[in-house]
Amino acid sequence: MFISWLREQRSHQQGEDSTLSLIKTLLDGASARAEDNLKDRFAVDLLAQRIRDAEAGLAAAKQTLASLIVRQRAEQTSLDQLDRRIADLETRTLSALSANNQALAEGGASAIAELENEREVRRATVKSLGEKTLRMRLSVEQAHRRIIGLNQGMIAARAIDAERKAQSRLNRSIGRAASINEAEELLARIKDSSDPFDEAGILDEIDGELRHEAIRERLAEAGHGPATKVRAEDVLARLKSLN
Repeated sequence: MFISWLREQRSHQQGEDSTLSLIKTLLDGASARAEDNLKDRFAVDLLAQRIRDAEAGLAAAKQTLASLIVRQRAEQTSLDQLDRRIADLETRTLSALSANNQALAEGGASAIAELENEREVRRATVKSLGEKTLRMRLSVEQAHRRIIGLNQGMIAARAIDAERKAQSRLNRSIGRAASINEAEELLARIKDSSDPFDEAGILDEIDGELRHEAIRERLAEAGHGPATKVRAEDVLARLKSLN
């Protein structure tokens, strides 16, 4: 009994976990769709913000590049000074050797050795800074070109967005396509409807035929019996007889 109850509880728990997992999946999907809709609606504003962020990053990169260039130039200046100092000491040490002043020559040689060691360190620093400066300069130039392209694309994006919004306002002002179709159908029905005056004349003709007046008039016109209407030729004949 207890084992069966445990199995039932475990199955029930698994069912709840499956339901919760399904609900989470549906919520994630709804959240993703809502996010996509927001991105579509505010795409131009988001693009403008991203461009501003990119421009801020580019400004920071330019500042870093400027700092690297300043450091490289300072190190190069120190290296040039070292070269001049070493050259001066070498000249003086050679002079001491020529004068057989061994102590001064050894002191000069020791100083030259220290300066040369320092020079190697500074040369390595200048080289490293030069490589970093080159990489940073290329990155800045590439980012600059990309931002120019984004700003140019922004012009087209604003025009497209303005056209889309104008079309949306137009759709709201004149109604949906279904309303237009219904209006056109009503207009066609009005145009195709019969003229009431024509219908009235036809009704008179039908009523006359039903009262046998039409056949009576046709018989009179054929000479069978007296005329039912005064004709123009009868009036002329009567006037001629009076003349």
